[in-house]
Amino acid sequence: MRLRRAPPIICLQYPTSPPLPNNRCSKVEISNYTVDVRGRIEICKMPIADPMETSCGFVLVNFDSILLLQYPQGHWSYPKGHVEGDEDHHTTARRELLEETGINDIVIDSGWRQRTEYSFYHRGRQIDKEVYWYIATTNQLDVTISHEHTNYLWLNFDEAEAQLTFDQEKALLRDARTYLAASGATV
Repeated sequence: MRLRRAPPIICLQYPTSPPLPNNRCSKVEISNYTVDVRGRIEICKMPIADPMETSCGFVLVNFDSILLLQYPQGHWSYPKGHVEGDEDHHTTARRELLEETGINDIVIDSGWRQRTEYSFYHRGRQIDKEVYWYIATTNQLDVTISHEHTNYLWLNFDEAEAQLTFDQEKALLRDARTYLAASGATV
């Protein structure tokens, strides 16, 4: 009796995933298996979703100006960065603001918080990201940008909205402006 070799098991990709080399997966979950009449096992494997990356940042206000940072890719956004270890969101946003701008004298407005989500590709892999945003105010105008950025601008709300690259962040600024105006701030 001659045994036939079973076909190689391939990884079935989610429709939104980029193709992996040789259609193989490094991390998989066995979601189903069957045994055919010849006793071969066919396994259905699916990639295990990577956890969503989490960052925190500030819509930083100085009287009627908003701080924007330019990233090496060319886009303009607010100061933000990754949560490290078991940091809470405010600690993360404060640390990142200090690292990226040198600004450390801030007051966080505890009445406003927003969350945005987006995806991007890094080294051929899709990264899903969530960012928690807070409003903070400062009297510091001097900025020392980090190596992570190429430029910065303090702009009034209208100019900042026009300068921001992504629509989601423009909407975030409009919401922050509405909140601040309702709180009696000059915007």
